[in-house]
Amino acid sequence: MIEDHDSGGEPPSGLRDALMRWLLHDAVDERFLDDVFAGFCDRLRRHGVAVAHATLHLRTNHPQWLGIEILWRTGCRAPRSRNLDYGLFGTEGFRGSPAARIMAGAAMVRQRRGETGNEAHPEVAGLMAVEGLTDFVAWPLRYTLGKRHMAAFASDRPGGFIPAEVELLAELLPALAVVTEVRHKNRLTRLLLDTYVGPHAGEMILNGATRRGSGVTVEAAIMVVDLRGFTRISELWPRDDVIALLNDYFDAVCCPVERNGGEILKFIGDGLLAIFPLDGPDVGGATLRAAGQARLAMRDLNAARDAAGQEPLGYGIGVHAGAVMYGNIGSRTRLDFTIIGPAVNVAARLEGLTKELDTDVLVSGAFAALPGVSSSLTCLGRFPLRGVGKKLAVYALAGGK
Repeated sequence: MIEDHDSGGEPPSGLRDALMRWLLHDAVDERFLDDVFAGFCDRLRRHGVAVAHATLHLRTNHPQWLGIEILWRTGCRAPRSRNLDYGLFGTEGFRGSPAARIMAGAAMVRQRRGETGNEAHPEVAGLMAVEGLTDFVAWPLRYTLGKRHMAAFASDRPGGFIPAEVELLAELLPALAVVTEVRHKNRLTRLLLDTYVGPHAGEMILNGATRRGSGVTVEAAIMVVDLRGFTRISELWPRDDVIALLNDYFDAVCCPVERNGGEILKFIGDGLLAIFPLDGPDVGGATLRAAGQARLAMRDLNAARDAAGQEPLGYGIGVHAGAVMYGNIGSRTRLDFTIIGPAVNVAARLEGLTKELDTDVLVSGAFAALPGVSSSLTCLGRFPLRGVGKKLAVYALAGGK
């Protein structure tokens, strides 16, 4: 319970202007939305407004999550965030909830402790009972272009919020919306860049690497993965089945790459291009672990397909190490942040060679020379590769076909 305003008197004179000034001026250096929201709620509480629990519910453009909830509680050191599943809207708990009513167009939703009837929602009542709350009020948080999110505040004072506090919160919401929208869109920008170009490339783009031809030369292990027989599958199978197959396949091969520090630069139809920058002591080992874990994941996927009466999926992985140009390539108005160079071609040729040699993972001699990887490899000899001037030493990863 608050001490300086537990009598339920009027909020201090000038509090609205002070909080508006903090939101629009003083909070400009707060980078993260979570910190802005926590700072706002802390100031409300400190000046006697009986806010004990508050949440922001924001829609996102994440491939896995529908949205995010940011929770502030009095006495907590930092706000807590949790992701909201895409299936949320179809759940029993969402139906009739304050969020559902706000998204459907309600201007405000309020529920006091002990209220019953159609307007009372059981999950809100449960929250109030567990947290010792007495009053709950939610409003739409209006962003540009008609986007509606939700802000909710709950009181722990006997009797709940007084009218002046509800009026104060409602008056401050437009400013809170302006300030949080900027940071929410910054977060979405980073999220979309991470999703479509990868975290390292996304970071470089955000730091200004947006000019055509800009980039750096890096030493890296390059991995090319390709699915076999996809043309036939795509011609014979229904579209939705093909998309589901590709998603299962990419889950199997991509998760090990990211788990071991690699970055997926692009998907090319049924193939992918990834790099592991050689900036650490065990990058070669990490690359081989990624390839080995992808192999195990593909075995599991094929076992599930066999149990369902489906054909197994063939694939090949080629790995090389060398210098690549990492940067912006494309037209004046449409750029691709990728890697180019002879080393990329060698990795692609090695992937193609896996089919000829009836194995799944092949690496070059240059990669095999990296520290700590040779014990996991078997030399298969020297082979000519199209576009490569001389025969190349080729190694297979142990445990393959």
